Amino acid sequence: MIGTLFDAPRPRVAGIAALLVLAAVIALTAMADSTMQPVPASAPADRFSAERARAHLEKFATEPRPIGSAASARARNHLTSQLRAAGLDVEVQYAVGARSAAGLATFGQVDNIIARLPGTGSTGTVLIAAHYDSAAMGPGASDDAAAVAAMLETVRALRTGPRPRNDVVLLITDGEEDGVLGAEAFVREHPLGKAGGVLLNWEARGTGGPSLMFETTPGNARLVDTFAGAAPAPRGSSAMVQVYRLLPNNTDFTPLTRAGYTGMNFAYIQNSSHYHTATDTIANLNPGSLQHHGSTMLALTRALGGTDLRTLGSGHDATYFRALGVMITYPGQLTWPLAVLAVVAVAALALPARTRRLLTLPRLLVAAVSALLPLILSAALAQGLWALLATWRPAYDLMGGLLHHPRPYQAAVAALSASAVLGWHLALRRALGSAATAIAALFWLAALGLLCAWLAPGAAFLFTLPALLGALGWLAALLRRAPGWSRMLLALAGPATAAMLLPALAGDVFDGMGLSLAGVPALVLALFLLTAVPIADLFLTRSKRATVLAVPLTAVVLAAALVATGLAADGFDADHPGRTHLAYVMDAGTRTAHWVSADTDPAPWTSRYVTGRDTSALPPGYARGALRTGPAPAITAGAPRADVLAHRGTTLKLHVTPAKGARSVTLRLDQPITHVTATAGRFGSATAAVTGTRTGTWPSEIRLRGIPARGATFTVRTQGQDRIRLTVISETDGLPAVPGFVPRPADLVAATREDGDLTAVTRTYTLTRNA
Repeated sequence: MIGTLFDAPRPRVAGIAALLVLAAVIALTAMADSTMQPVPASAPADRFSAERARAHLEKFATEPRPIGSAASARARNHLTSQLRAAGLDVEVQYAVGARSAAGLATFGQVDNIIARLPGTGSTGTVLIAAHYDSAAMGPGASDDAAAVAAMLETVRALRTGPRPRNDVVLLITDGEEDGVLGAEAFVREHPLGKAGGVLLNWEARGTGGPSLMFETTPGNARLVDTFAGAAPAPRGSSAMVQVYRLLPNNTDFTPLTRAGYTGMNFAYIQNSSHYHTATDTIANLNPGSLQHHGSTMLALTRALGGTDLRTLGSGHDATYFRALGVMITYPGQLTWPLAVLAVVAVAALALPARTRRLLTLPRLLVAAVSALLPLILSAALAQGLWALLATWRPAYDLMGGLLHHPRPYQAAVAALSASAVLGWHLALRRALGSAATAIAALFWLAALGLLCAWLAPGAAFLFTLPALLGALGWLAALLRRAPGWSRMLLALAGPATAAMLLPALAGDVFDGMGLSLAGVPALVLALFLLTAVPIADLFLTRSKRATVLAVPLTAVVLAAALVATGLAADGFDADHPGRTHLAYVMDAGTRTAHWVSADTDPAPWTSRYVTGRDTSALPPGYARGALRTGPAPAITAGAPRADVLAHRGTTLKLHVTPAKGARSVTLRLDQPITHVTATAGRFGSATAAVTGTRTGTWPSEIRLRGIPARGATFTVRTQGQDRIRLTVISETDGLPAVPGFVPRPADLVAATREDGDLTAVTRTYTLTRNA
């Protein structure tokens, strides 16, 4: 005999009620995790006001501020004057920052702003960090000017009360966008960089949403307690912390914590289609996100400013998350016991179900193994949907899946996951019984909880708690002799817990990663739906086979309708522009020039300039990856120059002078390099060790952002070959107004590729080693 774990007296009414409960849980979770309401400038002086902070943005965040630009200097001057006016001790650190990647050494002339508020009896330093440079493509009102403006408003509010016990230091770094160059220089050269303390770092990957605490240093238990107790509206979870630790991404938080700081990292991530583009403007910044950033910053600065920082160390991490607006924390030591208990609870549920002949062990085994199918299918369908969208609209690919109006597509992904899960359940329920499929779903949640307890402990709660509460709820419903309604409520413990945790996680993944990785949130949604499949039986009791088959097919049709809605609604205009990559390149030696684009399917405006794929006429070593090209008029512009100072053995030393007005230079070499030292006059020098080679271009590349007009000296360690080919690229922001050039239309902005929207003038050398 096979059967269900419980029967409801009026199954369809019970099913509707159960769905309403789960929908309410999801909706309440979303509402509770929203951002804050902005506070007006008329608020009391000791409060943080987004309106007062926004006034600072109007002074320095209305234009792009890439490292080494005139706009960057204007922003630095404004910020230092404001901090001095607030009574802080202010200095500007002039240095060269360095970063290396495969075949690449990046340097930057950085101007870090460091402001101190000495404590009354300091036990350490509270370091508040953000960066004031922006990507070259836009004004960076959110990334990261909002955090800098929040720092100014936080200092103002902080000064209305007693001075903190601990030293408070504001570190406003330069060159973060080019590889955390300012933070690297700070920890390498400044005494405070080596002093250690507690770090609060602030970032953004969008223009809205709550300020999420998404990263901490290991041993965060007491930091998390401080965050949960002090922040007025704490947002984030230990799952974010765990996942971010596994990713290759970094912010200023990375070099600062490697240097000995303990701390927390914050960002808001919604409306991410504006990230690193010209539309990251003050107008597109959600005031509530600025308020949330600042209120959290002020509260934590006050709390940590008055705490004995020597007591914040902890030997373990905490698990923390929000449930219906309440921040829940528990020690990391409970992760393994809870994970094991969840497995035991699922096994305990299977035993009475077997005793009552609701399932057999072979059927349970088949259900558990086959449950992998809807999980895999959900991820595959979501990635397939993205592939279709990128084919239908190649502009989506240029956006990296961070779309302006993604909700219809996200709902389509959810519908596809539902079709996969319902199709699996309905195909097997008669042969295996819904008890077997329900327990199989809990088995996989419990198994994932165990796996996370081993590999990613901070994320284990996402699976352990729904499995544990689900198994206990089903067990109570199975054993309790009570009316069907009470048994149904017990049976909803697992699905309701999953509804609090997993859809919110899927939403965060959608916001942070975009549709290009839609398979990840689809997998999360499928796990949630697996916990709720028994509810489907309440609707399908005594249903005909045709009706049963119609359910997953209806989900597929709904997904198709949602995709059509998305294609109709998500157009491009001045407020929601598409992206395109275009650069102007001229070989100073031959006086030949070309337009260059990496777009696979150029927009009509871009197609005016790039008409073919022939890259053979481009300067040697310039091309990187597949490009489209077109002829361009030569312009009157200076050329970069490389003067060899020494070339013996494996060492090449040269001085590079950029063209007049150029902000950066890039050097490409036709052989691998292992070490580079860049020296930039009074800014000093920095060294980067290089491993590996570049792909799609010459093996090695050296960049210097913000190069002085007099140039810089590079000492490069090579493989010692007698002959080296070197191309020097002098880069100036913006495209030249040559004859026939039509400015970019309002519904297009520059893509995020770093060599776009530049005027590049090159010169190529063949260098021969001295005897």
